[in-house]
Amino acid sequence: MILGSKSLRRQEILSFFNLPFEVVGSSFDERSVPFQGFATDYVETIAVEKSAPLAKQFPDQLILTADTAVHFENKIFNKPLSFEQAFDMLKTLNGKHHEVVSGVCIRKGDSVHSANETTKVQFNLLTDTQIRSYIKAVDVLDKAGAYAIQGLGSMLVKQIHGCYYNVMGLPLNTTSQLFNKVNIDLWQYVTP
Repeated sequence: MILGSKSLRRQEILSFFNLPFEVVGSSFDERSVPFQGFATDYVETIAVEKSAPLAKQFPDQLILTADTAVHFENKIFNKPLSFEQAFDMLKTLNGKHHEVVSGVCIRKGDSVHSANETTKVQFNLLTDTQIRSYIKAVDVLDKAGAYAIQGLGSMLVKQIHGCYYNVMGLPLNTTSQLFNKVNIDLWQYVTP
């Protein structure tokens, strides 16, 4: 299987299973997809589009791709391009509810299955100093919305409603259901 993502978090989640995979980043430019008001459509489209160049490269392999974004007040927060932008994102989300949306795609050749998942997240009310401390301590530039829920990120988050692994970048239940569509039962790959 090909994991079309260089995300360490997605690799970590997939490693829960004894399912061999190779990591190959997709050449698809995610920024080429415009956000048109529907966060779930946006991330699912990107997940599917990421799989297309990999399907040409690996026509006989099963390919898993995903995309995750933060959605707040009809805006998408992808990975910040600078520390200033990361601060602005976290300041905007500070003390408020937002959604983390992920699109997942399983593909083999022309057979394409995709789905999406949404998790609601509420941030704690943080001071500017606390936000800056987080930005200094964590590599925020490779994270949608400039944060990760695991590690120190748990101090940002007051509560979540939905899948924790979705916030990490790969919703496990949705991914399992997509694997079922290609006759792979992840339960068969659980190791003690």
